[in-house]
Amino acid sequence: MCKKSSSRVRKNFITISMVLMTTSIISFSQSAADTAKGLEVLPGYTQHIYYSKGHEQRARAVAEIMDEAAIFFKPVVNFKPDISLYILSENNWKEIAAPPLKDVYGFPHNLDSHRLAIAATDNDFWKSFTPDISSLSPSMKEKLQKAYGTADNRYSMMPFFDLLAIHESGHSYTSQAGLKMQRHWMSELFVNIMLHTFIAEKRPDLLPALETFPEIVISRGSSEFRFTSLQDFEKLYPTLGMGPKNYGWYQCRLHAAAGSIYNTGGKTVLVKLWNALSRYQNDMTDEDFVTMLKNEVHPSVADVYLKWDSEE
Repeated sequence: MCKKSSSRVRKNFITISMVLMTTSIISFSQSAADTAKGLEVLPGYTQHIYYSKGHEQRARAVAEIMDEAAIFFKPVVNFKPDISLYILSENNWKEIAAPPLKDVYGFPHNLDSHRLAIAATDNDFWKSFTPDISSLSPSMKEKLQKAYGTADNRYSMMPFFDLLAIHESGHSYTSQAGLKMQRHWMSELFVNIMLHTFIAEKRPDLLPALETFPEIVISRGSSEFRFTSLQDFEKLYPTLGMGPKNYGWYQCRLHAAAGSIYNTGGKTVLVKLWNALSRYQNDMTDEDFVTMLKNEVHPSVADVYLKWDSEE
């Protein structure tokens, strides 16, 4: 799926990056920088914003959409986490990023449940995800151009990976608010619902950037993957036992499911799901969990579990 020139980069980075996607709120604070030493401070936003020198324009662009998201989510879920956002050059990345990612410049991740690191510039990691254009249909090529095309007739995955910063910040919401996610697949689905709801409600111009990459992955089918059920995902998630590429397919399915849920039930689904996961703090069986989702949240959320296999 990557360009030939980026295959080596992908091989080196993909395993580490996918592992971190499964553990995005584990604390790395012992080795990560505890201060913003050497970074500039960007005042005037609802979150704490730090950036590498020379990247103020980039920092403002990222801070503004993160700020939009924070302002949007506050009345929706009635909660605002404490988040410090670090927009880093490659040199600062090596000083501040989580230890497993110090050499993987560009992967947005949580340093802990409060601090989030993203890249200030385009990078090899993002470039490694550019699809092989020759393998795409004309309609998919058009979507790719709209979502990730640049002024110099190239492609940049920056728009997609920047939105993953909001995905990662969603884990800070659920962690700091004390929601009980019940299942690993729900932990990932929930933050994707948060992300999609915000984009659809406030930044629909960014929907192509959010939806095109998962659509490309899903369009190729699942025949190459050994594990495709949610039961497999639940069992293998803690150790990434399904393998990084297989895990990426799961994430794309969950991105698409979040979009379908929003299109079916609207913004109120996020509110009801937040309240339900806040309210039900005891362990639930699959049957009880899905029944609760269907009756108290929305049937489309329950259908992620009930219809997962039939919608491959």
